[in-house]
Amino acid sequence: MIAMVVLSFANLFGLSIAGLSVVLGVVAFFVNKAIEKGPDVDSGLGIKSIGAQLRNSGIWFWILLPRITDAVRIVISELFLPQYVEFEAARAGAFVPIELSVSSVLQFLVFALGEEIAWRAFFQRQLSNVWPVAPVLLISSLLFSIGHLSTGNPVVVVFGVSFVFINSVLYGVVYHKTESAWISTVSHFAANVFELVVMVLFLL
Repeated sequence: MIAMVVLSFANLFGLSIAGLSVVLGVVAFFVNKAIEKGPDVDSGLGIKSIGAQLRNSGIWFWILLPRITDAVRIVISELFLPQYVEFEAARAGAFVPIELSVSSVLQFLVFALGEEIAWRAFFQRQLSNVWPVAPVLLISSLLFSIGHLSTGNPVVVVFGVSFVFINSVLYGVVYHKTESAWISTVSHFAANVFELVVMVLFLL
């Protein structure tokens, strides 16, 4: 967990290695799972309860809420920061081609699942063993957001990272309520695809 924190701050020092915190978190998750030898349902990757969780209409509010924050972000950026979409496309495009293709969508899915396993099923879950959920959500989301920092216009960067933080809190709430990284991934992946579609449409 300490290494994940350190790697998250790497972007602040011009080192583009914050993504390694996700790789480390995923590895730590599976190592920890092997050590604990608990059932999948306790690890955050159990699949038996997914259907029941998704039939709970209350959880869909939290799953879909990041779409609303994404829409607000786009409206604000169009009104006051029109350069934001190009900035975000360049940032995301360093990892995934900004195009509506099966390949891009699958890559967004893999990234979302990896981040949810690392930051929710591992980091958030471990931190929740010692602290209440509210500070855990704030701390994990702050670190998650810092890991998404990139160079550019400071106003645009802070604007983008602020919404990353908000959405991260929402993914954390989904995970807290369901204890399922699969379901928080659904929310995260839907946000990624929404953002991809917006970027493609705005950059046509």
